[in-house]
Amino acid sequence: MNDETPGRGGGAPVVTGSGLAHPVGVLGTGLYVPRTVVTNEELTRTLDTSDEWITSRTGIKERRFLEESRATSDMGIEAARQALARAGVEASDVDAIVVTTFTPDQPLPSTAMVIAEAIGAHRAMPLDLTQAACSGGVYALVTAAHLLQNAGFRYVLVIGADAGSRGTDPRDRATRVFLGDAAGAALLGRTPPGFGILGWHTDGELSYEVEITAGGSRLPTGPETVEARSQYLKMNGKAVWNMATEKLPQSIRATAQRAGVDLEDVQHVLLHQANLNIINEAAKALGIPSDRVPTTVQRFGNTAAASVFTVLHETVEQRARHGDLMIMSGIGAGFLWGSVCLRHFDPSSEA
Repeated sequence: MNDETPGRGGGAPVVTGSGLAHPVGVLGTGLYVPRTVVTNEELTRTLDTSDEWITSRTGIKERRFLEESRATSDMGIEAARQALARAGVEASDVDAIVVTTFTPDQPLPSTAMVIAEAIGAHRAMPLDLTQAACSGGVYALVTAAHLLQNAGFRYVLVIGADAGSRGTDPRDRATRVFLGDAAGAALLGRTPPGFGILGWHTDGELSYEVEITAGGSRLPTGPETVEARSQYLKMNGKAVWNMATEKLPQSIRATAQRAGVDLEDVQHVLLHQANLNIINEAAKALGIPSDRVPTTVQRFGNTAAASVFTVLHETVEQRARHGDLMIMSGIGAGFLWGSVCLRHFDPSSEA
């Protein structure tokens, strides 16, 4: 790690603590949630559960479900347009679109391409991360940062979007009460030295404790898989708890160290909104007060790839100041986990 900070002058770029020759960060964010609110009480009408059971174990009071006539790309389009508008950038200037989701519109064609076409990003390279699940936001941001090291790239649009209501079995209490639908977006571009992404950490451990068994080459979709309901998400909640409460704090500490910052100086810790109890446990393990750990899980549930973007968007819009430090961290099926540390850049401060 090199802690030398490059100046504003010309000459060859100096590698910063992030390992990126050119500093990049978030220039604008967007968020879309469907209109349909599904409360815990509504779920009790079809599931053997109660509002008290759901609230005590997850912290979730309600979530949003996407209308039947709409798909994941529709949510991504809305979030993308917001992020571009807030950054003051035209879709035609976007060089790449990275979409992370475990509920693409369909296996082919590319959901990123569908979104690019809809918003008018006609020269953008479409990339789809379809198996990073809830950690996809972190992986997509790191991918975008590296694309922006190419001198030919100015803007990369990152979108995390999932229709969890389509990926969970309506009969399965273990998954149905957790997941909701949403899309979040972040436009990445160059920032002044010292701002944007300062460091990151990623890791993984192969596990089948969270999986969808049907629909791939090992078990193609057919009448037998439909009858067995194998197209839906299966999850071992205890395994998720154990991994999340162990790996998220470890990843955040590693990221802060790589970024050269002290955790006590990080104003905003943006955790994957899987479960309020997991969030509280991770914050406790890190010794971080709750007022520095914003949450959306109570209102939106676990929105998978969109999850970290829901707290990023609300933090940028309502709490963050120019120069604030924030760490985003997520864990998902795989298991895959990771974190990114950023110094918030507010373009209006440069005016």
